[in-house]
This record gives sequence, structure tokens and C-alpha cells, in this order.
Amino acid sequence: MTFSLAARDPATGAFGIVVSSSSPAVAARCAHVRAGVGAVASQNVTNPVLGTVGLDALAGGASADQAVEAMVAADSYPDYRQLTAVSATGETAAHSGARTLGTHTAVFGDGAVVAGNLLKSEEVAAVMLDGYLTSSAEAFEARLLDGFAAAVRAGGEEGPVRSAGVVVAEDVAWNVTDLRVDDSDDPVADLRRLWELWAPQKADYRIRGLDPTLAPSYGVPGDL
Repeated sequence: MTFSLAARDPATGAFGIVVSSSSPAVAARCAHVRAGVGAVASQNVTNPVLGTVGLDALAGGASADQAVEAMVAADSYPDYRQLTAVSATGETAAHSGARTLGTHTAVFGDGAVVAGNLLKSEEVAAVMLDGYLTSSAEAFEARLLDGFAAAVRAGGEEGPVRSAGVVVAEDVAWNVTDLRVDDSDDPVADLRRLWELWAPQKADYRIRGLDPTLAPSYGVPGDL
């Protein structure tokens, strides 16, 4: 009940995932990124542990194909899993087990992979990838969101899309963007609104983590 786009930003080397589902809190279970390492999505009948397995494999020098193989080997029920990986060099790979739900597919582009299950049609995945690759937005997150919006316009899932999230790792040890809509009548609009709120503050919160003496004040009580 999920479709996702995992990618490496060719301009910055950042890794990001945008993911959505008709079930709640999809990003908390399915999206995994690590700075300098890669991006992994674990979906369909999800085993969140596989995200760590895949990222650890990539961190150890595995290719995207090898990372997916490691996730499959680590799981007792790989036929139920749909997995994707993007490596530090932009290699991509995917696995859709024999019990992947409904209409499902995976498509690959330049440093990006889209996978989905219970899709309205296989075309949704190709449209999602194209929406990302052809986006003229400056920010990586905005381009990921453009891909997401295009997929929903193309039909999305068989059921109504209820949750979504976008997560990005850059050059620090934490995710510089981690925005989630856990249940909503319009997760496309709500996730876009969260990004527009976060975007002008993103750099400042990065500074706060690296050197709070340089961080700006937001003018709230007690924040001097």
C-alpha cells in the first residue's frame, strides 16, 4: 500500500526519499537515509529493520544490488517485501517479492528509483520518476515533492492516499529534513505546506546543531 521515490541529488550528494500510503504514518516505517551512505526504502508488508540492514551494507561498501541482496537475506519473509536502494555513487536497485500486493512495479532513473504496490496503474511509478527528474525546483526536497504530486495526479494507489513523508540527509549526522503527515485527507497539500514552513528555517537549524553560538534567535520567550 505504498509508493516511494528514493534518490541521490547529483548536485549535492544528498540522499532523500518521499513516500506515501493509504495506511497511517508511512514515513516512520519505510524511509531510511544516511548522510554519505545512501537511501533505502522498505515497503509493502513492511519490516522497518531492513532499512538499517540496507544502510549498514551500503556503509560497508556494498553496491545497491548487494544492499538489496543483504536485506533479502536478512529477512525471514522476503516474498512479502518491496525494497529499494540508492548507493553513494547513485547506483539503484529494487526487489519486489512474489507476494507484493496488487499492481506493482519499480522504475529506475539517473540516481533515482521508484517502487510502488497496489498502484492504480504501473504508469504511476514512471510518472513519479519523471515528475522528479523534470522538476525545475531548486531545492532537492521540492523536486521530490513534485514527483510525489505527479504520482498522485496520475492515480496514486488503488485506495486513497492518507499519509506521506519526505526525509533528506546531507553532510551532517542527522536528517536535515524529516517531515511527516501521518493521516490526512490531502497529504500532498499538507506535506507541501510543511516543506514551505521548514524551508526558510532549515539552514538555521543546521547551524544550531553545529554551532549554537552562531544560531539566530526566533524571538520566542526565553530564546535570547
